Amino acid sequence: MHIETFITYLKTERRYSDNTLNAYENDLNQFLSFLMSEGVDRQMAGNEHRYIRSWIVHMMEGNVAVSTVRRKISTLASYYRYMVRTGEVRSNPVLKITIPRDGRRLPGFIPEEKLNRLLDDVDFGSDYKGVRDRLIIEMLWFTGMRRSELIKLNNGDVDMAGMTIRVTGKRGKQRYVPVGTAFVNTLKEYSAVKKKELGYDTPGSPFFVTQSNKRLYPELVYRVVRNYLRLITTVERRGPHMLRHTFATHMLNHGADLNAIKDLLGHANLAATQVYTHNSFEKLKKIYKQAHPRA
Repeated sequence: MHIETFITYLKTERRYSDNTLNAYENDLNQFLSFLMSEGVDRQMAGNEHRYIRSWIVHMMEGNVAVSTVRRKISTLASYYRYMVRTGEVRSNPVLKITIPRDGRRLPGFIPEEKLNRLLDDVDFGSDYKGVRDRLIIEMLWFTGMRRSELIKLNNGDVDMAGMTIRVTGKRGKQRYVPVGTAFVNTLKEYSAVKKKELGYDTPGSPFFVTQSNKRLYPELVYRVVRNYLRLITTVERRGPHMLRHTFATHMLNHGADLNAIKDLLGHANLAATQVYTHNSFEKLKKIYKQAHPRA
């Protein structure tokens, strides 16, 4: 690696500050030290991207902050752009690397006792709008479906006898979510009120509708969820997706298998579901500190 030449270029041609030059030089020397610790010769013969990827894993396993990892890889990207320009290498190996995302928020969730209090103590009303709004909250919490999936539900997707709901997810992919007896009774109550106030509709008609019997729209669902969740929580993010996160977290905390949660959520791969283990782990740490005599 031609670190000295690159630093000289940054100093004379780009006129970088001393602090920036020191940061670049430190990052590159750390990468070089990693290569040496791995027994890799300075001439990596076109395998640079593999070693960069290994370095990222090494840093992540050492609990280096994601923002720091991203900065160091940005330094490597600048270095290899320079090397391509001078003809020392044919291509920039960093372009083959998936850089860790910075600042990814852990999904928030609402404690069970707060949601139970909402459903048990708040008067939603017995008219169609009140019964519908309550069911929107329950449907999102009990099934983990997305707002768009709730809106797309048709009458024929809700099988009360079979106690399942057919959900159409992204790219038209369908999944079946089982529901319990108590929730089926709630579905029957909703359907009865809907039929009484709005009249009979076909299996292909929307399951959730406005008071003028039209399919729900995203802003309405968001408004319903936000208005009711503000009664039990002060968190800023109080939209429908919060209830999806809550469903997954509660399922995991009660012992559900991660692969089962993946299928219920309609995730394409397990990596998208594993983020919920962070919330569960935080709960376990809290319990451990409270319960263990030497914690």
